[in-house]
Amino acid sequence: MKVTEQTIQQVERAIGKVADKFPSNIEATILTDIHLRVNQETGELTAFDDDDREITRSVIEQWINNMDDDFFDDVAKVIRKCIENKKEAVEKMSLLQPYAFVLEDEDKEPMAELYLVDNDTVIIDPDMMQDLNEDLDAFLEKLLKE
Repeated sequence: MKVTEQTIQQVERAIGKVADKFPSNIEATILTDIHLRVNQETGELTAFDDDDREITRSVIEQWINNMDDDFFDDVAKVIRKCIENKKEAVEKMSLLQPYAFVLEDEDKEPMAELYLVDNDTVIIDPDMMQDLNEDLDAFLEKLLKE
């Protein structure tokens, strides 16, 4: 799926609404993750807390009736990018750490962990870490040869 600028704006707006529900100017007292559910038929992106209470709901027009085989993989990439674009607001949310943004299907089954905030540790995209072991092994081998 080729992502449109409108889709990026709509998803960023939804992420902003989530961040607005947990403003940084209040003390963090809530322990929750943010569960994002996407409906392929309606294009709805809905955010819930751990108790399944709705935080916000948005319609992403490009996702309406999108039945691509890679739909959830593509959606995960878009949402990760949008969270990264809203990183400052997301990381200052008044939630007890660690907390995560998790993509779920309509049956509440986890599809992907999108973003994790844990004190000074932030994991954005697991694909970035894909070849880390091989890179570290090559680096160590090079050091040992010197």
